[in-house]
Amino acid sequence: MRTDELIRTLALDAGPVPARPVAPRLLAVALAGAVLWLALLAVQFGPPARSANAGWFWMKAVYSLLLAAAGLMATVRLARPGGRIGAVIWLAVATVAWLLMMAGHETMNASPGQMAHLWLGETWRICPVRILIIAAPLYGAVLWVMRRTAPTRLATAGAAAGLFAGAVAAVIYGLYCQETAAAFVVAWYSLGIAACAALGALIGRYLLRW
Repeated sequence: MRTDELIRTLALDAGPVPARPVAPRLLAVALAGAVLWLALLAVQFGPPARSANAGWFWMKAVYSLLLAAAGLMATVRLARPGGRIGAVIWLAVATVAWLLMMAGHETMNASPGQMAHLWLGETWRICPVRILIIAAPLYGAVLWVMRRTAPTRLATAGAAAGLFAGAVAAVIYGLYCQETAAAFVVAWYSLGIAACAALGALIGRYLLRW
């Protein structure tokens, strides 16, 4: 029997490969990482911020969660060969635009003496760094899942994974962050998440090869 005939014969006997959805696995590793981080932070700093009913708390949480959703959907799409981000990018753009409008409203209504504090707060130097630190192991876990898929746009897939990990990290960090201005969040939370996406793109080019 010729080689090509043997291959066709074996292929006829092969059953379909069971599909393994990527999204549940990504959510599982992100949730596990978040629980571990929250346990560590609770031991180190005590319970999260107590002002969970305040509007600023939900502003930060919704902003970070929407970006995390955009990152998750982009990562799932790009995990497939030839996958594209598609319209998912507009969810991230709309989320940032929403908070920019809130920041603009705050800025227009602030007195000149409040401007610096509005945009810099008390923690602008450490906020992006802390998001990066929290995101690092989360990104590693997401990358571990993605290495079992077949992405072909490696840098873009790595950036999407970084966006997802960075936004989840921002959700965790927001539980302990006492900054209350939308201007601060859109500036420094976004910088931390964007840095995660940029580093994710750089790392993904090499570690997502298959």
